[in-house]
Amino acid sequence: MHQIGVVGLSYRHAGVDEVARLSIPKADLPLRLPSLREALGVAELLYVGTCNRVELLYATAEGAPAQDLRPQALEQLSGQTSPPGTAPRMLRAWAGESAIEHLLLLACGLDSAQAGEREVAAQLRDAWETARLAGTCGPLLDRLLGEALGMANRVQRLQAGVRAPSLADLAAERVQGHLGGVAAPVALIGVSPMTRRCGLALHQAGLPLRVVNRTLASAQEFAETVSGQALSLEAFRDQPPSVGAVILAAGGGAPLLDAPVLRRLAQGARSLRIAAPLVIDFCVPPNVDPGEARRAGLTRIGMDELVQAVQERRLSELLRLAPVRAAIDERLTRLCAEMATRAIGPHLAELRVQFEQIAAEEAGRALGTELHTLDAGQREAVLRLAERVAHSLAHLPIAGLRAAVAQSSPDALEAFFREARPHRRGHPGHSEPPDPSP
Repeated sequence: MHQIGVVGLSYRHAGVDEVARLSIPKADLPLRLPSLREALGVAELLYVGTCNRVELLYATAEGAPAQDLRPQALEQLSGQTSPPGTAPRMLRAWAGESAIEHLLLLACGLDSAQAGEREVAAQLRDAWETARLAGTCGPLLDRLLGEALGMANRVQRLQAGVRAPSLADLAAERVQGHLGGVAAPVALIGVSPMTRRCGLALHQAGLPLRVVNRTLASAQEFAETVSGQALSLEAFRDQPPSVGAVILAAGGGAPLLDAPVLRRLAQGARSLRIAAPLVIDFCVPPNVDPGEARRAGLTRIGMDELVQAVQERRLSELLRLAPVRAAIDERLTRLCAEMATRAIGPHLAELRVQFEQIAAEEAGRALGTELHTLDAGQREAVLRLAERVAHSLAHLPIAGLRAAVAQSSPDALEAFFREARPHRRGHPGHSEPPDPSP
């Protein structure tokens, strides 16, 4: 448990521009993750990049507690050395139990800008798969990601019948408000959890859809579910169709639509009796440059505006999700206890063996001296008694350690096993009992 750490930033304390500056394009992750793991000096690493957060989940080598890696993480993600004090101001860090708690809250949508949204679980699953393919995810992170996504599934069962809120719903509402009842086509660029949910909402509202993706096959697959028309990104940019709105969440790290494409989109909207298409950009870094959109006469809504809009209803959503928070706390307590007990398992086994060996040695010494007259049956009884006493004595510290392990630091536990380990006769630290004879 003490080997787990998280470092990063999100909408809570950073603007979209800062999130974008530290983002790693998805296509670069397979090559970046191994070198990033080495630069941070950790054993396992996973990168979580969404529309409003960049975070690194990591595990250190066995026996090494997670350290504050904010300066190293900022340097690696930004590609430059920052002045002293910049990293603690920009980034947040969690370690041990708080890191595990953060992961569970994230997976269940309680740390999202729109509290309770479920798209983040799919994004977390994609991040896990990317790390596994890059070879940077190991047994510790595999266990934690499995637990986090299992908890997310449990939350969905707890909330069965309740439509979880999402930024995608807000985007769909904004599109319908912009169109004002005109059934103008809407372009969805990128097949992501956000565009999928937007597409389903707009399809139910009766709006025709144009599904655009770099890979045409992916666009066709989703287009079939929403009775839409599929286009490749290249075809869309070469000849933009007339649309009333464009929703983008395609990643890539650079704008997808340049100034000429944006101007043609603005011109094409006039035939639909729409002043200009509405552009909703979920991507960080943005898929549409805000300045270019403004110069083309387009209204662009980015993540900053979307996050600000949902903050007013966040408190009410958190109150609704109180049972989810209670379930997370319950699972967190059990998970931390399980992980901590497993971590000290070898120490506990060694401690038990130490008690048994000392008892056997002392019984053997007594049988060779003051108890040497006992017959074979009596000697066997003494050895069994010594073994039972050793088990009883070992049970006391082992039971106490199991109860206290989740609350203790690795240094405290190491000090206990180092100093409290029983000493055999003749070893340093052993003192002979006083001779009771007169």
